[in-house]
Amino acid sequence: MAISETTTVTVKKVMGGRVTTVEDEVAREVPVTIFLNDEELVTLVCSPGHLEELAVGFLCSEGILQERADLKEVFIRPEEGLIWVETTRPVPARRQFLKRYITTCCGRGRSTFYFVNDARGISPVTSSLAVRGDTILEFSRELEKLAALFQTTGGTHSAALYSANQRLLLYEDIGRHNAVDKIFGRAFLDGMALKDKLLVFSGRVSSEILIKVARMGIPVIVARGAPTGLALEMARETGVTVVGFAREGRMNIYTCPERILFP
Repeated sequence: MAISETTTVTVKKVMGGRVTTVEDEVAREVPVTIFLNDEELVTLVCSPGHLEELAVGFLCSEGILQERADLKEVFIRPEEGLIWVETTRPVPARRQFLKRYITTCCGRGRSTFYFVNDARGISPVTSSLAVRGDTILEFSRELEKLAALFQTTGGTHSAALYSANQRLLLYEDIGRHNAVDKIFGRAFLDGMALKDKLLVFSGRVSSEILIKVARMGIPVIVARGAPTGLALEMARETGVTVVGFAREGRMNIYTCPERILFP
């Protein structure tokens, strides 16, 4: 049985000086602990849906899962917030990290500069993908329209995977990093080629988000929000096209603009 991603609460709504009591829906937020080969690895705070995609995508983002053959089994107890992932071979010691509690806002629970190690081993993204500017704006509008959980609660982020002309995947989560990891996980499980795809995203493009996109080999990220300076530095190094503020008929193309076509 599917677990609800919202819960109903009673609120006092104030509009125009008038106070009413109404029932409202808010996004659920749950802790989920991932065990890797029977060892506790990390606790994520997330929306309770699509936990297989989240766990697999997180491990892919960390570089722990690199090939489909690495993954042996995923076992989930969603009502308890527990996920067991078994790999076909031991995880190399250099990929292990201290257990940490990962929050929805920052994505990481460590205070050191993570990106030096996390970006290591990411190959430059090469792709012949070219997308029309008006198509990008259409995709961004569609993402906002189809983000049903956000439309209901106003409390989630969304990420969608597109080819040059159609939507392939769409996930929502209270954490923007989680939404991207769910895309990564589903694509990994399905063996989907990503070098000719683009990611459309509701949030801002931080360095962490950029690392995930580059590790996936996706050549273009389109965001409704802004990028950070570090994310753009990394985008230039990895060859990722970053489009920001893609909404209301406008956009900013920050890196590798040759992939975006205009009449």
